[in-house]
Amino acid sequence: MGYVLRARLASFFAGAATASFTGIYFLYKDYKVAHEAISQQMKGFNESLDRKISALEKLRQTEVSPPAEATE
Repeated sequence: MGYVLRARLASFFAGAATASFTGIYFLYKDYKVAHEAISQQMKGFNESLDRKISALEKLRQTEVSPPAEATE
């Protein structure tokens, strides 16, 4: 009876370990996909913001007139 119990316990723990590693692997893969998606969104947001800032800076430069020079 001792051998059968040890075999069952070994099988149970081997199955639990396999399921645990498989679950961790899928969670890790899901985390990486989500991280990549968020990174792409932030990259797009930053590029859009940079374009807006550049446009505002160009607009500001065209509005500011150069200082008038004194002529003699």
